[in-house]
Amino acid sequence: MKPPEATVRRIPTAVSCKRRCRGRVAVAALGAFLALSGQQAALGQDDQQIMPNYREADIRQVIEAVGAVTGRNFLVDPRVNADVTLLSFSPMTPDTFYQAFLSTLQVHGFAAVEAESVVQIIPDATSRQFGGSAEAGRGADIVTRVVELTSVAATPLVPILRPLIPQAGNIVAHAESNILIISDRAANVDRMVNIIRRIDVSGASDIEVITLENASATETVRMLDALSQAAQAAGGPAPVQAIADERTNSVLLSGTESNRLRYRALIAHLDTPSPEGGDTQVRYLRYAEAEDLAERLQAQFDLVEAAGGNAGLDAGDINIWADPGTNALVIDAPANILQDINAVIDRIDIRRAQVQVDAIIVEVSEEIAAELGVTWALDGSATDNGIGLTNFGIGRGIVQLGAAAQGNMPSPDAVPQGVTIGIGRFMDAGTNWAAIISALQGDAATNIVSTPTIVTLDNEEAEINVGQEVPFLTGAFASTGAAQGSLNPFQTIQRQPVGTRLTLTPQINEGSGVKLTIEQETSSLAAGAAGAVDLVTNTRTITTSVFVEDGEMLVLGGLMDDQLRQDEQRVPGLGRIPGFRWLFRARNAERIKTNLMVFIRPTILRDSAEARFETNAKYQYLRDLQLEAAEEPIPLLRGEERPLLPELPATPVPPSGDAEAEDPAPGADTGGESADPDDGDGP
Repeated sequence: MKPPEATVRRIPTAVSCKRRCRGRVAVAALGAFLALSGQQAALGQDDQQIMPNYREADIRQVIEAVGAVTGRNFLVDPRVNADVTLLSFSPMTPDTFYQAFLSTLQVHGFAAVEAESVVQIIPDATSRQFGGSAEAGRGADIVTRVVELTSVAATPLVPILRPLIPQAGNIVAHAESNILIISDRAANVDRMVNIIRRIDVSGASDIEVITLENASATETVRMLDALSQAAQAAGGPAPVQAIADERTNSVLLSGTESNRLRYRALIAHLDTPSPEGGDTQVRYLRYAEAEDLAERLQAQFDLVEAAGGNAGLDAGDINIWADPGTNALVIDAPANILQDINAVIDRIDIRRAQVQVDAIIVEVSEEIAAELGVTWALDGSATDNGIGLTNFGIGRGIVQLGAAAQGNMPSPDAVPQGVTIGIGRFMDAGTNWAAIISALQGDAATNIVSTPTIVTLDNEEAEINVGQEVPFLTGAFASTGAAQGSLNPFQTIQRQPVGTRLTLTPQINEGSGVKLTIEQETSSLAAGAAGAVDLVTNTRTITTSVFVEDGEMLVLGGLMDDQLRQDEQRVPGLGRIPGFRWLFRARNAERIKTNLMVFIRPTILRDSAEARFETNAKYQYLRDLQLEAAEEPIPLLRGEERPLLPELPATPVPPSGDAEAEDPAPGADTGGESADPDDGDGP
């Protein structure tokens, strides 16, 4: 028998095959090699090596050869069918040959799943359903592994790791137990586990609490957040999350240990006593009134001292006073109390929202009136036949016209409105008579729309009053002068406002609604009233509290009035004679229909941009009206121009690009507010 190594060298030639028709020769050669290998195993030599070479060989015949060499049993899926090429140029052990076979299956889209006593050769697409080994395996073996996480959540990792898993593999998360289940080839599973272990570190979720002794936790966190803006602007997360606990004056840090160490050193530098010494601080206010706030803060902390809320403090240790010229507070207090005072100021000295309220008052009325009457006068005194007349209270009858006609200059006011027709007999002898026919019909219509608008701060009362001061006669007197018999008559007149008045107090809730306490009054002179005598005013008043959503309209109240008045006066008996009764009576009819409604619409102006938008809209509306009127020249004044509002100036943009700047440092120039210049053109 030849030496083992010489035998091994001849095996590659025996198993090489260029076509499928030679597969049986390869199997026979491998069988001879298996018999020879068994003899070598009996001699204690288990390091035999082979050099398999296949060119376009049927994969099923390759599986048979692998089973003969490795001693494994195979169950081949009917869908497994391909021509494979496996070339080797160095000797391989049977185990290495098996791993090369598994890699060949992977290249052709198949997988080998090991069961208890058989290896299943199946397509990759169904390999996850069979599972393979639960933990063990190497190389191209199909394995399923459970990875338990301790510091990070399992569910967010699935979309991150899924692109690293081939389509045939699978990765799922079980949120309740915080584990990942990975099914794939052993080599890729090992790689995924290494990646997961590097992600699953506890340093990123540690929280550290740092208690401050001199600095304010709120101000310190504000400066730390400013440092984190650079990292966030670059698209990355903040290196450390910092939160202030005002109650204990502490800073909570969350992040990796290296980042927290850098922030801890910075906080230690900030938490040092002021180099200027003393416990006095000047605090510049942006929105609150210094005088009012100083009184309230002084009263509040004096009450705390009196109640013993701060041990070790004597009366007078806290002193707060206001400087109206700079709208600043000068605070003299111990460091720990100074922090509490600053915390209160931070919550009070904030920009308050504004509310624009548009009230719409609509009044539509219609009035129809008609009068018709006949009055008679009979004079038979010259013939002793008696005297008689009729006089009704409608219009002006024959008695009023006769009295007005006396004298050289009759009063024009005595002439009644409408049509007046007179007939009669006027002789020196006999019985004289006269008849006056009066007829009047009138139609009146009123359409009034008032839209008062007012803007005020949240929880601040505001009032708008648009109207006239109308004189009302309150008394008339006559006094005797120095000359005998001379009289000095005079009257007392009181002026009262007549017009539209709107008083309201808005209160914005946490959402988008507004509570409004409203007093709305609309008054006007009744039709036909003039002068200071017998003036009649129409007054409509609403006092209510309502809740309205931002930008929505609500009806506050209204009046729908429909009146019909009819009046008839007649001569008894004669006024009922059929065919002639109209000669002895007078009638009038009047119908008045009034529709009055009041609507309200609040608009919350939370920042300068919204306030500027509403202002520009009203401003541009009035300017458009002036531009439209300016197109026509002024009659008789050709060289004059109509008044015109100037164009709205463009608003400069601040360097930071924010409409609202941060709180300025003490002594800094607060300046004005800026926004996008495009808003300057109105809506």
